[in-house]
Amino acid sequence: MVKGTASMGKKAGKSKFVIRCRRCGKRSYHAKKKKCSSCGFGNSSKLRTYSWKKKKTFPKIIKK
Repeated sequence: MVKGTASMGKKAGKSKFVIRCRRCGKRSYHAKKKKCSSCGFGNSSKLRTYSWKKKKTFPKIIKK
């Protein structure tokens, strides 16, 4: 069994492909794919959103 703690040190410096996004500011822009996985920059002009990501809001019931 070779893949253990010694292999974990070889992972340093692998983050050069994922850099900070210009539009959302998160570290999720893939430099090789030229697109952001968080906001969709480089893929479309619209922001990347999904209905399952939004928090459900219920109407306020005002009691008299």
